[in-house]
Amino acid sequence: MNGADSGEVKVAAADATVPKPATAGLTGGVYADREQAVLENLKKIYDPEIPMNIVDLGLIYGFDWSGDDVTLHMTLTAPGCPVAGILAEEVKGAIEKVEHIHAATVDMVWEPPWTPERMSDFAKRQFGYL
Repeated sequence: MNGADSGEVKVAAADATVPKPATAGLTGGVYADREQAVLENLKKIYDPEIPMNIVDLGLIYGFDWSGDDVTLHMTLTAPGCPVAGILAEEVKGAIEKVEHIHAATVDMVWEPPWTPERMSDFAKRQFGYL
C-alpha cells in the first residue's frame, strides 16, 4: 500500500449529483494519470455474480481528490448485493496500490442506479447488447 491506512469504505445516501461512469471520461488535470492507473487496477476486480470487471460493467462513477487522497464513487448492479463490503475493501486496496495515492475512500452510491446502458462497449458486446 502507498501510505497510511486512513482511507475508509462508506455507504452513502442517494446522491443524484454523481457523474456519468468514470469509463466515459476521467476528471483530467493533474490526476488523470492516477485515475487511469486506478481504473487499470480496478479492471482486475470482477463482480462476484457477473463474469465482467467492475470498470467495464460501469460500476465506477467518478473520483474526488484532496491532494494525494481520493474518494472513488461507485455502485453495484443491485443494492442488496451481499458482498458489497468485501468488494469495497478490495477496491480500496487496489486504489491504494497506485503510486502517489496516500489514502482511498470508497463511496458506495445508489443514485443514479446502475443499468446495462452504463457498461462499456466491450461489456455490451460480451453480453449481446451490441
